[in-house]
Amino acid sequence: MRPCAGGCEAADGRGDRLSPRLQLPEVAGSENDASLDRRLPEPRDQNFPHDDRRDHPGRDDSLAQEHHERREHEHLVGDRIEEGADRGGMALLSGQSPVEPVGRHRDAEDSRCPVVVVREAPGVEHDHDRNRRRAGGSELIGGGQGHNVERIRPLMFEKVLVANRGEIAIRVFRTLRELGIGAVGVYSAGDRTALHVAYADEAFLLGPTPAAESYLAVERILDAAERAGAQAIHPGYGFLAENAAFARAVEEAGLVWIGPPPASIELMGNKTAARTAMQQAGVPIIPGTTDPVGSVEQLLALGDELGYPLLIKAAAGGGGKGMEIVEAPGDAEQAFERAQRQGQSYFANPDVYVEKLIVDPRHVEVQVLADAHGNVVHLGERDCTIQRRHQKLIEETPSPAVNEELRQRIGAIGVAAARACGYRSAGTIEGLLTHDGDYFFMEMNTRIQVEHTVTEMVTELDLVREQILVALGEPLSVRQEDVELRGHAIECRINAEDAAHGFLPAPAWVTGYREPAGPGVRVDSGVAAGYEVSGAYDPMVAKLIVRGVDREHARRRMLRALEEFSIEGPTTLIPFHKALLSHPCFVAGETCHGVVESEELAARADELDGAAAVALPSNSLLQGMTGPVRTTERVRTVEVDGRRFEVRLSDPEPEWRALARRRQERSQRGGAGAGGSDAVVSPMQGTVLSVTVSDGDEVEAGRVICVVEAMKMENEVHAHRAGTVRSLSVQPGESVATGQVICEIAAD
Repeated sequence: MRPCAGGCEAADGRGDRLSPRLQLPEVAGSENDASLDRRLPEPRDQNFPHDDRRDHPGRDDSLAQEHHERREHEHLVGDRIEEGADRGGMALLSGQSPVEPVGRHRDAEDSRCPVVVVREAPGVEHDHDRNRRRAGGSELIGGGQGHNVERIRPLMFEKVLVANRGEIAIRVFRTLRELGIGAVGVYSAGDRTALHVAYADEAFLLGPTPAAESYLAVERILDAAERAGAQAIHPGYGFLAENAAFARAVEEAGLVWIGPPPASIELMGNKTAARTAMQQAGVPIIPGTTDPVGSVEQLLALGDELGYPLLIKAAAGGGGKGMEIVEAPGDAEQAFERAQRQGQSYFANPDVYVEKLIVDPRHVEVQVLADAHGNVVHLGERDCTIQRRHQKLIEETPSPAVNEELRQRIGAIGVAAARACGYRSAGTIEGLLTHDGDYFFMEMNTRIQVEHTVTEMVTELDLVREQILVALGEPLSVRQEDVELRGHAIECRINAEDAAHGFLPAPAWVTGYREPAGPGVRVDSGVAAGYEVSGAYDPMVAKLIVRGVDREHARRRMLRALEEFSIEGPTTLIPFHKALLSHPCFVAGETCHGVVESEELAARADELDGAAAVALPSNSLLQGMTGPVRTTERVRTVEVDGRRFEVRLSDPEPEWRALARRRQERSQRGGAGAGGSDAVVSPMQGTVLSVTVSDGDEVEAGRVICVVEAMKMENEVHAHRAGTVRSLSVQPGESVATGQVICEIAAD
């Protein structure tokens, strides 16, 4: 694989059988194609590695044509035998077929789906009334004694449920529509007005706003899939995407899991077990432990052995959560406690392990694809070095520090890692690249990544489409020698955060929204004007991706797109990205170590804030609404096709009622939130994770009072001066508003 600038064409070694540019509905729409109807060979048939002649060596095309002309089995099509036994009508293969396919039944099918072919096998008992439950993706039809059966595979799903929200749900919906598959969405009470709900073909309420009661509620998600008649579940990223128990539950419910095998998720999700497996497979790992570290004393002993600084990491972690740096022995106890707390909070597992901290490395990851036929390919690397709090902000491909020789070496490591864990689907091998060119395995993300978009831009592959086809049992559509990187792509994460104030989360109501456009620009977004960026979930508003002929072209194109991007309401990282992409360190392709979270860059971002584009008209009803959006509900009875339904309507709270409510709340708080010189206030809306002081405690300036979580970020609230804690008003688990008084520090 080699980078290729501009418009060169990909090699066409396998023809168009499952190429990304051939959409399956196009096959269904090929009317009056004699070669399809008579099954005549096409010029490139001999190039197909899995063509019909090789899969069925005894086949006689003349018999197939005679069978079609006699139309012996036309009644099977009329009776719609091709539909599944129950929900959704997914077509299934019931066995190896000495009987030729029934042809010319295109008119009897749903026009949204690709052509479905019926095959029969003698001696196979069909599913009937005493066994109406649909077989799962790995079950056998008619599994009784004396039955000649094989594993069944659907030719194409009719409906897929996406167990996620926001921009990634919409991203998956788009590919489902291109494949002619129904898109089923889910949502929480707080997401009733979310964009992904409106975009889905149908959507189901899971439960209240907290993720634990909605997007993490396995039984509710499976129930929604049952009610929708979905045949498969795509998890997106985050939430349950890397939860092996959820993947197993999906398969046990008779659904197809669009992702890697649960065993692979389980192995790579346990970071210590993954490090051991990679070490045994010969994949280089960062020096450190392969077993959990259970005490501060063990941590200090490792510091003596490996030297400082060290990095503590949650054993079940990922996404930059549960990571703490230990610069010196004096930092060990507090860092150990924080990492354990985050591991328990985010992953329900307090175990941690320790690595030697590599100073100023590049965070370079490898995109891999694997199928059930033993094929594994890599799609080049992505450079994700630009981060804050160990979470990515900007990604690009190719990496400015990787040449072709190093690319092949890193790619080979990624392929070896995927094979070592029996991987299938899309996944990412994350690693660290040192200044000396050493590359170390760090972890594997067993899901589609946020930054998969930059890989799609330079390879022109649809990775979600590959996931779906692999889940259907198809081989990969691309070989390693066919992969080329065309140009350079950059992604900026547009988060609702205030870079000028320590990247504090900034949930708010979007009052104006305009996306950039033009050549080489892509936006994956989960919001629009009139939608809320909720403080209950991740702070990402959108992803802005550009592609240019080279890195400098892509950088300038990104700056142009950032100028065009207008989001009114929440504070976002748009001005931060403008400042960073214009900084000499980024222009030179350096790591920007020490720059990303510097006061200098924050000040520059603050200068650029609000300097964008043309202002859009605002909705007066939305002005000033920065908290959760309140709704009023009405129940109406409607009749559809002679059947009565009760419909619950949710309308935005009227402006006059919102104003009255806010005045009443301020009165009840007795003015809390305004604070005085003694007051310690919450800098954001969020949930209190822990409180470290009690009334009457003597504290020094800088002492941690409590930890508040907002938008998946932990933020410590500190004492602003020395004194005595008075009027402590919060407890763990409580919600706090921006500016709410937490306690007072009375001067001694």
